Amino acid sequence: MTPEALRETLARFPSLPLVPAPTIVERLPRLQTRLGGGPRLLIKRDDAIAFGFGGNKVRKLALLGACALADGADTLITAGGVQSNHARATAATAVKLGMRAVLVANGAEPDRLTANALLDALLGAEVVYVGSREARAPMILEIAERLRADGRRPFAIPIGASTPLGALGFVLAMAELVRQMPPPDVIVHATSSGGTQAGLVAGCRLLGLPTRIVGISADESSMALQSQVRAIVSGIADLLDMDPDALSRGTAIEVDDRFVGDGYGVPTDASREAIELAARTEAIFLDPTYTAKAMAGLIAYTRQQKFVEDQTVLFWHTGGQVGLFA
Repeated sequence: MTPEALRETLARFPSLPLVPAPTIVERLPRLQTRLGGGPRLLIKRDDAIAFGFGGNKVRKLALLGACALADGADTLITAGGVQSNHARATAATAVKLGMRAVLVANGAEPDRLTANALLDALLGAEVVYVGSREARAPMILEIAERLRADGRRPFAIPIGASTPLGALGFVLAMAELVRQMPPPDVIVHATSSGGTQAGLVAGCRLLGLPTRIVGISADESSMALQSQVRAIVSGIADLLDMDPDALSRGTAIEVDDRFVGDGYGVPTDASREAIELAARTEAIFLDPTYTAKAMAGLIAYTRQQKFVEDQTVLFWHTGGQVGLFA
């Protein structure tokens, strides 16, 4: 399938104009030199999306927000950590649509609002705190039932907006990328809820690209994430009225969980080095939870010569740099 044909196929899915232009692709020559050469390094700047402080969640919410609008919703409900990028982007989307936002956050209510939590408050979101990650999904259901009983029309968005519909945002993103440049040999990105990776993998398979998609886990095991990505890709096939087997071939689902360290949001020595290297060589800011660990993976692969000189490796910056101010 050509990029043009893919865009025509996806045009039947309404989308909000939250990413009005392609995000830029830049070279990373000083970082490449600091790493002693190796592959040609590029970066795709989804951190520079203007809406709501940007990030990969905006691409997914463009489709899910349009779906909520078509359903006549008046409230968006989602969940995440206290410093969730997805929750902040969802709150911004609600404001853009003239809706309310209710955010379920696992963790203690902070004494002082900073970073994403501060932005949630500025956006007027209601935040409900729960004690664990496992308590988030039941609370979303409880809040939705309460709002419906009050005559409201809630629309629940899963964590990370990682549904097949949301993942179509990154199928479109692959079509966007190949209009900007020849397909890279490898794309490295942070993966957690699986929607971004599912969209990139499905996009490569639909376009017949040889590009490897390497997801660096921010929390889950490789096996768990591979299963989740596979399920979302299968859901994309259903949305496109395709035989799931037809979308199961091509680009592999690669997840590396060796850079998680002590857990979600807990910095490692390698992620701290990645933050400093990106800032001091290219003036690129990474966040401690996602992109720093993904960049740590890219750095390690380069130093270990798993990526080699004649390759082009693109780092997909999924945003989240607000987390530096937590």
